[in-house]
Amino acid sequence: MTTQLKLASMAISIALLAACATRPESISASFVSHEKYSGRDCTQLNMDMSNARAELQKFSSMQDTKANIDAATVFFVLVPASKLSGDHAGDVAKWKGEVEAVDTAMTKAGCKKSTPV
Repeated sequence: MTTQLKLASMAISIALLAACATRPESISASFVSHEKYSGRDCTQLNMDMSNARAELQKFSSMQDTKANIDAATVFFVLVPASKLSGDHAGDVAKWKGEVEAVDTAMTKAGCKKSTPV
């Protein structure tokens, strides 16, 4: 294999891997105003936090699955599957934002926070 062919092959591989679904830990939170949760008591906020964390975990798991499938499909067919079927990055960002908003609302309300699961 010539040097140019090797470099071209490496460039294509890097470009394809960069197109794969993003891992959840690399996705930034979307902005969600904590005002959405104002007026709630600590019990309600704890329930909101529990629900938001559960949704974040669900979509993070789904996004991880997409990233794993992308890695396998790029290896076999050179096309990340998520480019054809979409991924859950938007949902992960949304629920990260919800968790941050509830956390801020809890701080402003003086609620005791439970540790994340």
